[in-house]
Amino acid sequence: MSGAGSEALARRLAALADSKGASDVVLLDMRALVSYTDFLAICTARNERQARAIVDEVKLRLKQDNELLPGGIDGEGGAGWIVADYLDSVLHVFTAEARQRYQLEDLWREAPRLEPGLGSPEASSAAGA
Repeated sequence: MSGAGSEALARRLAALADSKGASDVVLLDMRALVSYTDFLAICTARNERQARAIVDEVKLRLKQDNELLPGGIDGEGGAGWIVADYLDSVLHVFTAEARQRYQLEDLWREAPRLEPGLGSPEASSAAGA
């Protein structure tokens, strides 16, 4: 996937998470820092049930709308976080406690942040671009 395509996917992940009530959605541009992904989308769920609902919605919508399946999903259960790996873009859904514990934004503080553009018309159709 091209850089523009992986950014569109990251924005789509953020928009879908937002549509299921995720809070504090952050997009990090990882292209200059790591080779295994282009973008991280990070968000907070109120609890583990909501985290599961966010990931389920992302999986369903990307499969239906874009014929995309995650390369893997990890962290299901009582861990307080779930990772959906779409290779070029990775979604991290945390409970507030787990997000504070893992502090991915601090770990990757040198990564440029993107404005997710939530609530704009482009966010809902970004993956189709």
